[in-house]
Amino acid sequence: MAADIVPIELGLPQGDMVTLWAPRWREDGEEWEAFLGDEDALYGFADAAQLAAYVRTAEEHDLVDHPSWHVVPALTVPELMPDSDHQFDLVGVPELVADEPDTWTLGELAEIVAITRSLADVCELETVTEILDSAEGFGLLDQGKLPFTGREGQRLWTKLAEVVAERWDELLDEIDQMVATPDIDETEFDKASEELAAFTAEAAEGDDEDSADDDLDPLEDTKDGAAKGDTDSAEADADGATDDSGADAAADENSAGEDSADEEPVGFWGGVGIDPIKVITSGEEYYTLRCYLDDQPIFLGSAGSIDAFRSAKALARYLAEPGAGTDNDLAELSTWDEVLSSATAGELSIEVDADNTYVLQGIDEDIAEGPDSMDPTQLDLAVELLTDAADWADEDGVRTALRSSEPLGWLVSFVVRPDPLRLAPSAPFTAERDAWRTLVDDFERRLRTH
Repeated sequence: MAADIVPIELGLPQGDMVTLWAPRWREDGEEWEAFLGDEDALYGFADAAQLAAYVRTAEEHDLVDHPSWHVVPALTVPELMPDSDHQFDLVGVPELVADEPDTWTLGELAEIVAITRSLADVCELETVTEILDSAEGFGLLDQGKLPFTGREGQRLWTKLAEVVAERWDELLDEIDQMVATPDIDETEFDKASEELAAFTAEAAEGDDEDSADDDLDPLEDTKDGAAKGDTDSAEADADGATDDSGADAAADENSAGEDSADEEPVGFWGGVGIDPIKVITSGEEYYTLRCYLDDQPIFLGSAGSIDAFRSAKALARYLAEPGAGTDNDLAELSTWDEVLSSATAGELSIEVDADNTYVLQGIDEDIAEGPDSMDPTQLDLAVELLTDAADWADEDGVRTALRSSEPLGWLVSFVVRPDPLRLAPSAPFTAERDAWRTLVDDFERRLRTH
């Protein structure tokens, strides 16, 4: 397949460098991965203008034979600017590992380590590979918080942090020494610099307009209400008199409204902290339950298998059966007995919110047709479900397949986080479709239907 060529930014000791990366693609039965450079160097540029000037005139480099290279020389400077998903601050890793391993820290570190491994593999940087293999935690980052919880998790994180403290500078030096900036055509560079300056000025103008609009908002609020609850008082002051009772009444009314909003009922399921969910896949509908505990998903089920039911009534009947709802992972929740009691009394109603309805059916066909055929909301929800189920079962296949370095992950990222400056994925999308089908098939096998 013809995979993408992606602009990336690397934060290195010599500064932030822009280059191009071709994530893994298959050609003639072999798998390839490459960066812009030659056998002896990784080409890095100070900004997208330098990069544009080079790719528009260069004839020999490691990406020239890539199936999609013909697209790159025609790209504008803004299209060659790395988006936020492809900016990797390698220099900032020691600062990252100094913090506790929360979801955001682990996610950012996983992306940095993934691109660093790619650099090591493509450029044959043996020291980098050795360093990343010297702590088990480097290989578990894409699984999120789960591997780094508890005593064993703390040990993994401590060992990883020790390796960073002792050897990360060594890793940075080896990568830094590989980076070189090739000769650039001065005429093309002048043109590209003008493009970059025009884009920067336009972006700054847009920011100024947004800032001006934001500054007007508080004035509009003041005109509309002179601070809600004080309208009567303001009018009385304008007339040269005050009416404390009117102001007090307005304040009391406003306070009562706020209390009413605060006391709005959250419903039974909101009260117990569990969500009924519906999954539509392969022409079937399934109902089950899921909650989050310390940001970790927990499903109705056990040992990685999800108890799923053909209807909401079937799920309610199951929970009402003596002992049926006790042998599952949700039984550990303090509110689970409330669910079973309500089911036993015949009072349990399974109502599914729109945000908890997951339609997997048809996504594979949409993927095969390309990004324009895909529904970002449907895809985002489907990714959430597949990732939650895999995380709960302590399996990393979904997160691995959805890495931005993988063809499927790059396509998904392009659809759910659109960026007009991002280079669109290129057809055919057969590999992405097949990878998605594998994830859905794995999920369907996880369903223990009743």
